[in-house]
Amino acid sequence: MFTWLINKGKELLYKMGLISGIKKVTDNRKVAIDEESYKQIDIWKAIYSGHFSEWHDLKYQTVEGQKQRRMASLNMAKVVTQEMSSLIFNEKCSINISDEALFDNIKNVLDDNNFYREFQRYLEYMLSLGGMVTKVYYNQGIKLSFVTADCFVPVSWDNNKVTEGVFINESTKAGKYYTLLEWHLIEQTNEGPQHVIKNELYVSRNKGELGVRTGLKELYENLEDEVRIKNLSRPTFVYFKPNTANNFDLYSPLGISMYGNSLDVLKSLDIAFDSFQREFVLGKKRIIVPASAIKHVIDPETGMSHRYFDATDEVYEAMKIEGDQRIHDISVELRVEEHTAAINALLNYLSMQTGFSTGAFSFDGQGVKTATEVVSENSKTFKTKQSHETILEDCLRDLVDVIVDIAVLYDVFKTTEDYEVTVTFDDSIAEDQAAEINKQILLVTNGLTSKIKALMKIHGISEEEAEQLLKQIIEENRMAMPENVDFFNLEGNPEQEQTNNGGE
Repeated sequence: MFTWLINKGKELLYKMGLISGIKKVTDNRKVAIDEESYKQIDIWKAIYSGHFSEWHDLKYQTVEGQKQRRMASLNMAKVVTQEMSSLIFNEKCSINISDEALFDNIKNVLDDNNFYREFQRYLEYMLSLGGMVTKVYYNQGIKLSFVTADCFVPVSWDNNKVTEGVFINESTKAGKYYTLLEWHLIEQTNEGPQHVIKNELYVSRNKGELGVRTGLKELYENLEDEVRIKNLSRPTFVYFKPNTANNFDLYSPLGISMYGNSLDVLKSLDIAFDSFQREFVLGKKRIIVPASAIKHVIDPETGMSHRYFDATDEVYEAMKIEGDQRIHDISVELRVEEHTAAINALLNYLSMQTGFSTGAFSFDGQGVKTATEVVSENSKTFKTKQSHETILEDCLRDLVDVIVDIAVLYDVFKTTEDYEVTVTFDDSIAEDQAAEINKQILLVTNGLTSKIKALMKIHGISEEEAEQLLKQIIEENRMAMPENVDFFNLEGNPEQEQTNNGGE
C-alpha cells in the first residue's frame, strides 16, 4: 500500500514539474553507451522506413507562396539490406549438431519458434540498424524473442561480446506512456556468478521520455522486481551485428548499419529519382493560346455557348498575348536518359560502399533491378556475404549454447557437453551444387583432399557426422552391383583413410 502511495505521489510531483524525470534510457548512470549512437540508429531506422523528415519533407516557393510536398524515394536502404540478408540466410541454410539426440531437440526448439523465418526477417533489421538480439527464456517451453537494436542497450561487454544489457519495452495505457526496463546482469556472489534479471517500470506524460519510476503492479501483475538464477554465468541472450567496423565510435560494442557510411549517396539517389519523377510533371505538354480564344462565344442562331478549346483540358494555358495571336506549343524535351544514367552511376557507387559488386543494382526507368546471375567466389558480393557469415556463425553457436543452458536449467531435455555446432550457409550464388560435387570428386581421385573433407564440404556437416556418413556409404557400396562406379574409391582402405584424417 505504502509503495503504491509513494509511486502515485512521485507521479503527481512529476506532473507538477517539482521533480524531474529521466529523459532517455542512456541518461541512466548504469548505461555507458553514448546517446549519439542511438541518434544514429533513429536516423538509420527512418531511412530504412523510406521517410526521413530532414530529407523527404520539402518546402518550395511558387507564385502562390510556400508549398510543401514529400520527396519521392527509391528506398535503396531497404533494397540493399533485403538483398544481402537473403544471400546470407535463407531456407537452404541449416544448423547442424554432431550429437544426433541434441540436434533433434534443438531443431524442435527452433521449429517451434519459427526460427528460420523470423531470423531472416530480423537479419534484415540487423543490417539496417546495426544490430539485433535474440533472447532465450522459458515459458512452458523454451522460447526465442527477437529484439531490434533500438530496443536494447548494452551495459557491459568483453572482447566486443555483450555480456550484460537492458531490454526496452514501451506501452501506452490511459494516456500515459510506460517503459519497462528489463536488466540482464551477471553478479558475483559467495556461491559463484549468478544471472540476475531486474525489472523497472517508468511512467511519463510525454511520449519518448522515460519519466519517473513506478510500481510494476501498475501494469504487470505477475512480474517480479528481481529474479536470480543460480548456476548460470552467461547471458541468456546473444547480440548479433554486421561484420563491419564501427567507425562512429571505435570503442563501442554496437554495430553500425550496412549503409551507415552511405547516407550522402542514398540522399543523392532520392534527389535524382524525385527529379526523374518531377520531370514528367513539370515537363508535360503545354499549349499557349490567346485568352480570347477560350472565351464564351454565343451562337446567334441557337443561343448556345461555345468554346474553341476544352476548358477542362490541362494542356492549354491561356495568356494575354499582344500582337502575335498564334497558338504556341511550348513542350520541353524530357531528360529521361540523363536521369537514368545519373541514377545508375549513383547505384554503382552505393554498391561499392555497401559491399556489393559493381552492377549489382541497375535502374531502367521503371524500377531498380537486382543482378541475378551467378557470381564468382572472387566477387565483392560473395566476399561481403562470407564476411557477415563469419560473425553470424559464431553468434549462432552461442545461441545453441544458451538454449542448452536453459534446457538444463529447467530440465527440458537431456544434453551433453561434448557436441560440435556447424552452420551451413547457401553458397549457390557462387557455385551450383553439381559443380561443387564434381570438384570434390576430382580432388579426391587425385589425392588432393580426403573423403571426410569432401563429404564435409558437400553436405555442410561436421567431421564426426562425415565419418559416420562415410561408413554408411562404404557399407552400401559393398552391397551395390559390380557395374556401379566407385567415384570416391570407397572400396579402398577406410581404416587407412581415417588414420590419415587423424593426422591432418
